[in-house]
Amino acid sequence: MSANTGGSKRSRKLNPAKRLAILKSAEKIFSRKGFHEATVSDIAKAANVSEATIYEYFSSKEELLFSIPAEIVREYQEKIVEILKYVKGAANKLRTLIYLHISLYANNEDYANVVMLILKGNRNFLKTEEYKVVQGSAQNTIQVFQEGIDNGEFKPDMQPYLVRAMIWGTIEHLVTRKSLLGKPEDLFSMADEMIDTLFQGILVNRGETPVNVKLTVENR
Repeated sequence: MSANTGGSKRSRKLNPAKRLAILKSAEKIFSRKGFHEATVSDIAKAANVSEATIYEYFSSKEELLFSIPAEIVREYQEKIVEILKYVKGAANKLRTLIYLHISLYANNEDYANVVMLILKGNRNFLKTEEYKVVQGSAQNTIQVFQEGIDNGEFKPDMQPYLVRAMIWGTIEHLVTRKSLLGKPEDLFSMADEMIDTLFQGILVNRGETPVNVKLTVENR
């Protein structure tokens, strides 16, 4: 199967509503049947289009799969940019990002299943333009965290990429458990405790002046 998904750029110039309907149907079918068991015929029936129409928009079943997260993330990114305009302070922005990320999965179980149970281990996906779209959205966290370091809200010795990995890794672990085991039933119920625990480690204590210490160990 080819990882070249350049055809998805062409497909976005066709009927946007029909393309979206195909993607939503594919999301549902892949979530319920899995990638290998699902067929293009299944997706065509669910979208109320012909198989030929599917191939007008997507060159293969794999390209159709890879296009699902890219489409969702584009909409998600637009929402984030708009919302963060009205949020003051890096800590509040980070809390907002975490809630939005959880809601992305909590409000769409089919999407969560596709991402966590099918795409997460797919190496071909990592070679696509669609993956670059998904990765691009992860820069939101880095930017907000760096803002917090610069304005003194977050400890200056923290590594933004490590903190991002801790946040999204925790969320993905919870979402994967929910996809596989149905627990936790309410992802939002874990949000406040997760955020409070994280903030204990990264927020500057306002009663103290942050101190940078660099330690060099020499072998003698």
